Amino acid sequence: MEESTSTLDSIKEISFGSTAGVAGKLFEYPFDTVKVRLQSQPDGVPLRFKGPLDCFEQTWRKEGIYGFFRGISSPLVGAAAENSSLFFSYRLAQKTARYLFYPTLAPQTDLPMSSLLVCGAVSGSFTSFILTPIELIKCQMQVTNLRLYDPSRSTSTTRSPSSLTLKHHTSNVVPVRALSYSSATAPPPSALTLISQVYRDHGLAGFWRGQLGTFFRETGGGAAWFGAYEYVSGVLRRRRLPLSSTSTSTSTSTSTTQISGNSMTDSMIAGAVAGVSYNLSLFPADSIKSRMQTDAVLIGSSSASKTGAAVDRGFWSVGKEMYRAGGVAVFYRGCGMTVLRSAPSSAIIFLTYEYLKKTWG
Repeated sequence: MEESTSTLDSIKEISFGSTAGVAGKLFEYPFDTVKVRLQSQPDGVPLRFKGPLDCFEQTWRKEGIYGFFRGISSPLVGAAAENSSLFFSYRLAQKTARYLFYPTLAPQTDLPMSSLLVCGAVSGSFTSFILTPIELIKCQMQVTNLRLYDPSRSTSTTRSPSSLTLKHHTSNVVPVRALSYSSATAPPPSALTLISQVYRDHGLAGFWRGQLGTFFRETGGGAAWFGAYEYVSGVLRRRRLPLSSTSTSTSTSTSTTQISGNSMTDSMIAGAVAGVSYNLSLFPADSIKSRMQTDAVLIGSSSASKTGAAVDRGFWSVGKEMYRAGGVAVFYRGCGMTVLRSAPSSAIIFLTYEYLKKTWG
């Protein structure tokens, strides 16, 4: 009976997290498209966009509303997978921590904040392996239409996606080539086309290009996301419903007694703070990851290694190249807009999750 109850709870966690993720993604996706396009602008050539507002304006003028939602099918699947994985693995990590390190802690008593941060980091690191392949296709789809923004490039110099190969930079660097389509009027590739292209060029491992950046971002971001939510919601909960004398006597400096669930207002405020904390924590890692995942679409810079074999540039190599080209600022392109949209998006995610949990949990 206990096993069936645990299975049902797991199914609920996954379902609630998936629904919350889809709700948040529908709101934030246009902003995410602009962020990825700003992050993915190649070095060594004039920037296509002056900033977020200019990117919004150009996208609307040249692509319409569809331009902001291009490739959303993959992110919707990704948002469902990401958030279900985050919430499920976070609760699982908490249960494991209670069993191994706090066996005498009462069920209604929160874990110490340090433990909650570790649980959030574990949840994020686990989720990163699910998220990287989905984000790879999402980022590539978000930038494929950028050939519309570069009319100075001659179609005779462009190449088909299958001919693009990235290699380690040597002294014989081929000048940056423009966008990767055989015709400026050809329709951009679909998600299935990009999936086939990645598999054909790089095999199964190619879908995890940028994994280190995603791992850094999600591990630190998971700790910041859940940590900020737990802390702020705990503060709001105690202010709204002061602890009784009994619960106060049993609380310690490292744990608080949860006398009630979060209100909807608590969830929204704490979720908004969590979203900002997540995006501020390791934004440079996300910028490097986006560049790694889109450079095969946007540029064709390559060089011949001694063996003539193609070797993808790694995380640290791309990071150093970005720093040399644009300094620290290049790692924060789109950060302001991302932080602004992350507050309401994360608030929607936690509000949806808490509502479903209260209603059906």
